[in-house]
Amino acid sequence: MNILALDQGTSATKALLVGPGGEVLGRGEVPVRTRSVGESGVEADPEELLESVLAAGAATLAAAGAPAHAVALANQGETVLAWDRATGTPLTPAIVWQDRRAASVCERLAGRALELAAITGLPLDPYFAAPKMTWLRENLTTGGVVTTTDTWLLNRLGAGYVTDAATASRTMLLDLDGVTWSPAACAAFGLDPAELPTVADCACIVGETSSFGGDLPIAGIAVDQQAALLAERCLAAGDAKCTYGTGAFLLVTTGDSAARSSCGLSSSVAWRLSGAATYCLDGQVYTAGAAVRWLADLGVLEAPASLDAVAQTVPDAGGVIFVPALAGLGAPHWAPGARGVFTGLHLGTQRGHLARAVAEGIAASVALLARAAAGDLGAPLASLRVDGGLTRSRLLMQAQADVLQRPVLIYRSPDATALGVAALARLGVGDAGSLAEALGPAELEEVVEPAISADFAAERIVAFQSVTDLALGL
Repeated sequence: MNILALDQGTSATKALLVGPGGEVLGRGEVPVRTRSVGESGVEADPEELLESVLAAGAATLAAAGAPAHAVALANQGETVLAWDRATGTPLTPAIVWQDRRAASVCERLAGRALELAAITGLPLDPYFAAPKMTWLRENLTTGGVVTTTDTWLLNRLGAGYVTDAATASRTMLLDLDGVTWSPAACAAFGLDPAELPTVADCACIVGETSSFGGDLPIAGIAVDQQAALLAERCLAAGDAKCTYGTGAFLLVTTGDSAARSSCGLSSSVAWRLSGAATYCLDGQVYTAGAAVRWLADLGVLEAPASLDAVAQTVPDAGGVIFVPALAGLGAPHWAPGARGVFTGLHLGTQRGHLARAVAEGIAASVALLARAAAGDLGAPLASLRVDGGLTRSRLLMQAQADVLQRPVLIYRSPDATALGVAALARLGVGDAGSLAEALGPAELEEVVEPAISADFAAERIVAFQSVTDLALGL
């Protein structure tokens, strides 16, 4: 059975046609655009997102020259919009997960932050969907329904009014232990749980679509980062991965325990199968690939893909340190007002130093997330599995292994999210008897070992933390 796996992301929609043995039969990708609104707003055109899904799916099937038998959809997670349920018409732009305009909502609810974290597993921050949904209601429209983008896309493709358990756990409206909408959390944000979509398993048939030839079951649905966690076979407690895309997202599986973090991470559903939830801890670097693209937009790089070429024109960062807080800081700081910082600039600073500093700043940020995860788990991570477009930067991957002082295991495909949700669809239509069978064997492209001493790595982290303190004070 061939699965058409659609990964609707922040900067592009990617699609794969995945054959019964896990082989990729065809691939398509369609870019999507976001637009900045003032200093803290980030929006996208919902219809452009849908058109990219349809176009990427069609291009993939054409490239494969083979049909699909089922469809899977992964989504951005915390991006929301209002829309008319009767017609499917968007009533607002999509408010992207990077948007920080809901900070005022969070400030107003600060006195309930501990209560909400205990219910939902999430810190009170504009990154998550519920504050955005409240801000949208107060500032854009009171009409229609407000949901994450997956529910709208699924509806337009032909499914019901539905979201998956993993995506629902990113809203700040879900009771994490019961995996049901929380009346208390909904009331805090002024939202009616009766107007929210049904919470479905990640591997089940939620409808049919005729958008890609015939009537195909939609059978795998998940938020993007959890789909990648699954694809990289992080099935046991303590297994960790980081996806390097627009942002960098570190997730650690915790098993069937919905543990709350004491080290500044968030706790979410990793996936729910046959009514049984598996959980994870996660942390975010909001601007990773976005920081590299920002360098290109400034002319420091010819293009994002030239990061390594430019960085290799110098032997080191020349004392330059960069904190990638261009859209605020997520875990473990949760400081939406933080701003990006370059320090150590001098007249001898070259483009290569800036490029290296950005790569090292991303790596150091992820290392701090790994340290927080180790604090929650009671033991350091044994290794870090990685995926995403930025894993093509060997400079970044080496910097990551260096500051982690742990092996970095590069996943063979940069499209882990699509492969993960394809496995869910295979399980959902009964084409596999178990999750392990649906996933097939793991394939690594490369293992990167640390190339600097533990003492040198510790010095880098201390220096980075001192500059992060500066970013937090801006």
